Amino acid sequence: MTGDSEPFGEAAARKIAQDLDLDENWFNYTLPTPKEAANTSRQADHSTTERCLPKFLDTISDISTGTDHQVAEFESPSYLRNDDSSEDGSSIVINQYDVGGGMGNSRLLLSEQPGVIRKWEVDRKWVDANVPNYTSIANLSIVTGFGPSMRPMFNPGDPLLVDRGVRSVTHDGIYFFRIGDEGYIKIIQRVPSFDGSQMIFRVISKNTDYPPFDISPKAADFEILALVLTVWKSDHC
Repeated sequence: MTGDSEPFGEAAARKIAQDLDLDENWFNYTLPTPKEAANTSRQADHSTTERCLPKFLDTISDISTGTDHQVAEFESPSYLRNDDSSEDGSSIVINQYDVGGGMGNSRLLLSEQPGVIRKWEVDRKWVDANVPNYTSIANLSIVTGFGPSMRPMFNPGDPLLVDRGVRSVTHDGIYFFRIGDEGYIKIIQRVPSFDGSQMIFRVISKNTDYPPFDISPKAADFEILALVLTVWKSDHC
């Protein structure tokens, strides 16, 4: 707010007072001593509570929607935050990648995905030892492997740890990306175009049944979602 505008907290309290027919300075009320409070509670008129509570709830609802006051607006995060799960911060919870995040009314399509891994709780020492390079703990997510195109590197259902903080291809690597609503996990190589005027991306599968293809970094429906950091391949006994 600017100028001489009344602080939001005081304005909200004053509106509550007006709607509940209270003195507008009720929020400056001094708390009674425990003895005074005990005496007052014995004489309390419960009808006041019954009368005021519905109005109070309506007032709070009105204020929270910002109909008459300036309130902060924010968007819900697309991902569950990776927080310390232990009091001493020795372990963290890494959540699954939200395939609905940032896709509007659509969801990212991951073909032939045999279920998902919802989350991991891991020791911080494990992260330091097994994931040496990442942008931040908050950007780590799990993607459950899907489709056969990357066999034998990993199988459908295998866990992949990805870094959502990487949103561009600065070097060759394994990336999680989308073309339209279709999700892919592939090797991406940077190669010069035929005339050498620009770099294009060559998309390569480990499974030779899937031939490579080229795509322009400027393609409208192409978006890098994350860099794959680590893959755990399952071998069934």
